[in-house]
Order: sequence, then structure tokens, then C-alpha cells
Amino acid sequence: MTATATTPATNPPLANHRLRTLGAVSFTVLAWASAFIGIRWVGEHYTAGPLAFGRLLIGTLALGAGVLASRRTWVRPNRTEWLLITLCGVAWFGIYNIALNAAERRVDAGTAAMLVNLGPILIALFAGFLLREGFPRWLLIGAAVAFTGVVLIGIPSARNSDAGDGMVLGVVLLLVAAVTYAIGVLAQKPTLRRLPALQVTWLACTIGTLTCLPFAPGFVRELADSPAGPTAGLVYLGLVPTALAFGTWGYALARMDAGRLGITTYVVPPLAVLGGWVLLGETPAALVGGAVCLVGVALSRRR
Repeated sequence: MTATATTPATNPPLANHRLRTLGAVSFTVLAWASAFIGIRWVGEHYTAGPLAFGRLLIGTLALGAGVLASRRTWVRPNRTEWLLITLCGVAWFGIYNIALNAAERRVDAGTAAMLVNLGPILIALFAGFLLREGFPRWLLIGAAVAFTGVVLIGIPSARNSDAGDGMVLGVVLLLVAAVTYAIGVLAQKPTLRRLPALQVTWLACTIGTLTCLPFAPGFVRELADSPAGPTAGLVYLGLVPTALAFGTWGYALARMDAGRLGITTYVVPPLAVLGGWVLLGETPAALVGGAVCLVGVALSRRR
């Protein structure tokens, strides 16, 4: 009788918790997939640095409003947490956005999403080095397969054409984005043990905005010259994939293992490929290589 009486009282909160976490993860995945398409479109009028600054500025203002509206008690970060938040802001919010924006001027949205999705495998490799979690066999196998996919994507350079050279530079920039994404996740995770996710996300986004501050004059010039449509797209990138999606990511990361949460990003590349095809008329130039990369990431997560 006791077990029967307590089950209804304990199961609904647990179910609601899981549903909220699932909802946060689903929203993040959809928003980040749309970001690859949005960057590709907005990037026709805004260059990499100004686009990153404008997007992060809007995200910082929106997240700041969220922090004020939440009325949660401010938790003062200690020295280690400040260092980690700064690293996350500079790497994931700052360098990542600049590299991704520059890459998508040379590479289609689907290929960009597939290459950036190497992030989870890099997280596992970094954790092996930095956290001494070791290097399981499947992790090494997956890394080798993913590296093969990167080589396949870079094959157009063999033709020594302008398109091939641009593709190679785009691939390099996307690898930089993947590395800084992994660094950002590893830096952010420990801070969420004590600090509210919204507070950490706002601080990191603010630091990312300051990192991109040298591009502010260029942003002002391009804002004046750009049509209303791309500017509205930039506002969308700042509000949805940045402010809202990074907020829901932080919420989920505080309640899930980083590795398990990283697996959910496997859904982003297919959504980006589909959206790029429907909205932009793009067919990924490196579909085979990108698919091999994703297979490598999947293999790396096997137990």
C-alpha cells in the first residue's frame, strides 16, 4: 500500500522533468539546424565578423532581459568558474561564430553542419587527455573514420580550382569551429554544477560579444547598407539560435551528461541538409565525406 500511495506523488514530477529536458533538447536541435541555413542566407549581406558581433549583441541583450525577468538570486562565480566562463565565451561564442560565418561563405549549409558535428568526438578526445577518461577502442576507430570523411571533403582541392581552394579554406574554418565548440562545452559543463544555466549562458555570450567588439564599426556600416530581410534574419539568429537555444542547451546540459547530450546533435546535419535543399536550393557538395564524418562520430559513441 505504501508503494502504491507514493508512486503517483513521485512519478509526475519525474515525468515533467524529463519532458522539460526533452523539450529543451528538441528546441535546441531545431534552432541550431536553422542557424546553418540562416547564416548562409544572411552572410550574403553581412561579412563574418560583423555578423558574429550583431548576432551576439542581440543574444546578449535578450539573455540579459531573461536574467532580469527570472528574478533568480545571482550566484557569484569563483575564480575558476570565471576562467571557465571566459574560455567558453571566447572560444564557443566568439571564435566559433566568426569561423563558422567565414566558412559558410565558401561551404554550403549541409556540409558545414556535418563538419561542425565533429564536436562530440573532439569532446571525447579532449576528455581523454584533460580528464584522463582514457581512449576506448571505439573512440579511436570513430576518430579514424571521421578523419577519413574530412579528407574526402577536402578532395576538391586536388583540382587546384578556385572552388576547390575555397572549399579547403572552408573545411579548415569548420574544423576550427568544431574545436572551439568542443572547448566551450568542456568549459561550460563544470560551471553548471553550482551556477544557474541562464546566468552562465548570458555571461559567456557577453564575453563573446566583447571578443567580437573590433567588428562593431563594420557591423554599423553593413547594417546601414543591408536590406530589411537579411537584417531580420540576423535578428532571428541573435534571438532564437543564440539567446533561446543556448539557454535551453544550458538547461539540458545541467541535467544531462555532456556525452549523452552531444549525441542529440547528430540530428542537426540532416535537418540542415533538408532545410538548405528546400529553402536555398543547395545540394551538399561533400555529401559522401560528410556522411562518413557522421558515421565516425556515431562509432565513437559505441560502448
